[in-house]
Amino acid sequence: MIRRFLDYIAIEKRYSARTVGEYGDDLKAWCAFLGWEMEEFDPSKVGAEDVKLWMVEMLDSGQSPRSVKRRLSAVKSFYKFLLRVGLVKVDITRAIVAPKTDKPLPLYFREGDMEAVKVNQERDWNDDMGGEEQLVHLRDYLIVEMLYQTGMRRAELVGLKEVDVDTKQRQVRVFGKRAKERIVPMGEALCELIEVYRAKKREIQGECVGNGTFLVRKNRNGEWQTMDAHTLYNIVRARMGEVSTLKKHSPHVLRHTFATTMLNNGADIRTIQSLLGHASLAATQVYTHATFEQMKEAYHAAH
Repeated sequence: MIRRFLDYIAIEKRYSARTVGEYGDDLKAWCAFLGWEMEEFDPSKVGAEDVKLWMVEMLDSGQSPRSVKRRLSAVKSFYKFLLRVGLVKVDITRAIVAPKTDKPLPLYFREGDMEAVKVNQERDWNDDMGGEEQLVHLRDYLIVEMLYQTGMRRAELVGLKEVDVDTKQRQVRVFGKRAKERIVPMGEALCELIEVYRAKKREIQGECVGNGTFLVRKNRNGEWQTMDAHTLYNIVRARMGEVSTLKKHSPHVLRHTFATTMLNNGADIRTIQSLLGHASLAATQVYTHATFEQMKEAYHAAH
């Protein structure tokens, strides 16, 4: 039965050889718990209690909830197959719930890291730079600040048009997942930086390129065009890598930093949900755990 199932996921479901192998290992472990070889598996002699006892044994032996969840997933898939081909009448795993796995807390940059970015920008700025070099310098700093001060996703920032960025009203119109629109406010200092960038961009290239695109980059032919997600990622990684000891320096960490900073400064969780464009409050509540970790660190440092 198990061999037939593995052939099914390999041939019909087209799972990778690695995945098929992992499923085979998990089902071999399941059979070993029952005291059988894989060829001896008999579903008529197995019940839901056996599955639960197997989970308990794995957890007691020190296996992580994540590993137990993965192995249970293999057994569940196997029983769905048995039910589908008529080899069992009841799926004994249907009502069994996998153990909860702890979600890693979101990474975020410290306030000192963000201050250091500004210090580096001021240090590296040179009035004797060429116009194009100044434009790139301004753009890179602006990318970091916009992600940090608005909480936008990388794709949302890349997709901005000039018309979406209103410095007079101090707000930016963002189109998120499934083209869902939201308005995010901006501070005075950020708006001033945007206008300096815009002035330099007009000086260098005249009218906006890319059908009114907001962020620009130069291609290999020396032509200005719309910023792409890969280039923006590398810009953030380079700039934040200069100031932070975190292992990850992605645009999404700046989004986490925005949310954590807002929460630490008293913002309502519903407000943060709206600014981030989360459809579910549950996606936003993870930041409450992050700030609680900060509170614990502060407490232990003081005591």
